[in-house]
Amino acid sequence: MRLFNRLGGFRGITAALLLLAALPGAVPAFGAEGEESRGSGPAVYVIPVRQTIESGLEAFLKRAFREAEEARAERIVLVINTNGGRLENAQNIGDLVASSPVPVTAFVESKAFSAGAYIALNADQIVMRPGSSIGAAAMVDAAGNLVDNPKLISAWTAEMRDAAEASGRHPDIAAAMADPNFRGDIPGLGREAGGILTLTAEEALRVGYADHLAGSVEEVIEWLGLGQRAVVHVEPTPAERAARVLTQPGVMLILLIVGIAGILIELLVPGFGVPGILGILSLALYFFGQYVAGFAGVESVALFVAGIILLVLELFVPSYGILGILGGAAVIGGIATAAYDAGDAVMTLLYALAAAAVLTAIAGYVFRRRGVWNKFILREALTSEEGYLSTETRADLEGKTGTAATPLRPAGVVLIDGERIDAVSDGGFIEAGARVRVTKAEGLRVVVREWKDE
Repeated sequence: MRLFNRLGGFRGITAALLLLAALPGAVPAFGAEGEESRGSGPAVYVIPVRQTIESGLEAFLKRAFREAEEARAERIVLVINTNGGRLENAQNIGDLVASSPVPVTAFVESKAFSAGAYIALNADQIVMRPGSSIGAAAMVDAAGNLVDNPKLISAWTAEMRDAAEASGRHPDIAAAMADPNFRGDIPGLGREAGGILTLTAEEALRVGYADHLAGSVEEVIEWLGLGQRAVVHVEPTPAERAARVLTQPGVMLILLIVGIAGILIELLVPGFGVPGILGILSLALYFFGQYVAGFAGVESVALFVAGIILLVLELFVPSYGILGILGGAAVIGGIATAAYDAGDAVMTLLYALAAAAVLTAIAGYVFRRRGVWNKFILREALTSEEGYLSTETRADLEGKTGTAATPLRPAGVVLIDGERIDAVSDGGFIEAGARVRVTKAEGLRVVVREWKDE
């Protein structure tokens, strides 16, 4: 503990690390139950998809589908209203819908664009509200521009066609939704499809992409003949809502910057406590979001905490850099394995390290007089003006007489007031037993000459 107490805020970091390590076990306490209406027989589960399709939504849908399966639900009604989102998450959600042992009906409440159209195509039935739309499924980049890579377009178009064929729908319509270069006649549409296809509810019903039009979820359930069944509305828990925000790429980057910079500042400029606590809390939020989203496990948190401990030990234990290398590798491994995509996580971490290094350098310069490096630099000057002397002075011997205890050639020993003192003659040879007098005393250097009583 003496070692830890040398850093004023390190006890705060230690406490926060313990909080981080215990975090995953506390997550289930955030669970929430869905609302259920009265009815008889197996229930109908109503699950919303009313947001951007990303990793947080995927984790929520996996949990909701699992609950429906465990409850032996008779039907899942997926309420869709989205402009799309990440392709990887859409593909995973599409597989989840297609492989569900509980039949799934997609209800397009307003928009099922892009990845939302792909999810709807994997359902057993599609019901659309009058005035809603489905389609516009072409791939776009992060800036919203159309992707023009032929290989990517071909692969995504094939995914859309397969989803349509699996549910008995015309594959060319799905291809027209996904491929900007598609040209051809769409049976039942009454016009040639060119560019990116989007169908209204009436058009979708006419070409067989919608099985029915309904104004509400209740009408969908009545059309399915399940009006007497209990209805369970599954909603995201507070933890899942938080995870949606925390797993956004921009938010993850900010959390990593604050987390890394906070820890570095606390270690290099100790005594505050606040940077260290903010740093650990930011990293705790990072792992919390990844854990709730289903990407991080306890092993990722344990790996990260072990890395931080090794980096701290590197500051105090001579290891020739071994502890530092192992600690850095463990930190990177913990962050990478906690994310949905390890490659993206490593790139985000590199950006965060660069930004954190700048912030740490600024903090180190501002508080340079209290940094940890000051422990290795002697800044005090002990001057003779302040009363500090490097050696004992014998100015009191000047003018005193004594006897040469040994010959001085020119160095030897003299006896003055009964004290043996190392001395040198002022140039001549002095025999043992001769009388001597001190002519000069500078520090430990005592100069004598032979003295004869006059």
